[in-house]
Amino acid sequence: MAELLKNSSVFFSDQQLCYADILPPSEVRARIEVAILKFLKILCSETPSVSDLPLIRRKMSNSRVRRGLLTDGSRIFLSHSFYRRSLMKDCSAVSFIRVWKVMEVCYQILVLEKRLTQRELFYKLICDSPSYFMSQPQVNQTIQDLVGLLRCSRYSLGIIASSRGAVSGRFLKEPNKEVVDCSVWGYTISGDLNLIQHLVLKSDARYIIVIEKHAVFQRLTEDCFFNRTPCILITAKGYPDMATRLLLHRMSREFPGLAILGLVDWNPAGLAVLCTFKFGSITMGLEAYRYACNVKWLGIRKDDVENLIPEEALIPLKPRDLQVAKSLASSEILPDNYKEELGAMVESGCRAEIEALYWHGYDFLGRYIEKKIVQSDYI
Repeated sequence: MAELLKNSSVFFSDQQLCYADILPPSEVRARIEVAILKFLKILCSETPSVSDLPLIRRKMSNSRVRRGLLTDGSRIFLSHSFYRRSLMKDCSAVSFIRVWKVMEVCYQILVLEKRLTQRELFYKLICDSPSYFMSQPQVNQTIQDLVGLLRCSRYSLGIIASSRGAVSGRFLKEPNKEVVDCSVWGYTISGDLNLIQHLVLKSDARYIIVIEKHAVFQRLTEDCFFNRTPCILITAKGYPDMATRLLLHRMSREFPGLAILGLVDWNPAGLAVLCTFKFGSITMGLEAYRYACNVKWLGIRKDDVENLIPEEALIPLKPRDLQVAKSLASSEILPDNYKEELGAMVESGCRAEIEALYWHGYDFLGRYIEKKIVQSDYI
């Protein structure tokens, strides 16, 4: 017990390096036990009290940008600024209890050597603790609180992702020696991050194309675009989920010579999707940096809107678009050429979707991508 309490300072004190470790179940259980022992020690002392939970602040104001020395890649990290969950304050008492409830379930599933999706965890908690959990966002927020407290990844806590993503093209995967040819059927990305981490990857592609929208991904897959331009197609079907980002990150490490190109709508939300793949996201807290990779912006961009998309196909920006634009514009990580594109979106008051290119015919999208790749027209 003395040794455990001594080690508690490792993650209960301010540290300049703020990131989530990937740990074996035994070490995560030890960290949970340390948290409990520390809590009980203070509670049972001569001057008993309820200790607060010090958590890393997951706000843009606490983010820092780390830029590569030998590459143009950048990643988001969090600095060592804390906020606290307290049982003694009305504003955070419920959140304080939620952290302990989620910690309890995580400890149980780690002992049983099981894993749960975030959705399964939600149903477990609303059955066991209906007074404290009423929505999925509350569970997701609490998971991030626990990651910030124990400094280990959610996967290390026994929580797996519910993946939406898909991949197709010049790509072979060998999970458990079973070869999956993604140029024949495509492949739904598993939410099991451990499986993704240990896939054997093979490819003769020259490019990886990250596509915001599933409908566009399907069009290019059905057209076998990857046979005309040797590439891998990958989509998260909107805002990037963790499993899709991890697979893309793994491919960037496995095939470092492949250019990674992003195809997104010309609107603030599309740019936010691109930046999440490229830099990571604050909402991922201490795990933000782990899944970032250097994605180049292929399209759609301002020149495409001016030269290829008719005015009738443009859609007015919504208030939500302007909120996203304001958030992106305030980020120090956004490059100047991206800020120029964002400014043009706001100034025009319009958005353009990838599908607007179909005005030129359904086969135009493939020709559009090919021309941009040949001309190295990406930023």
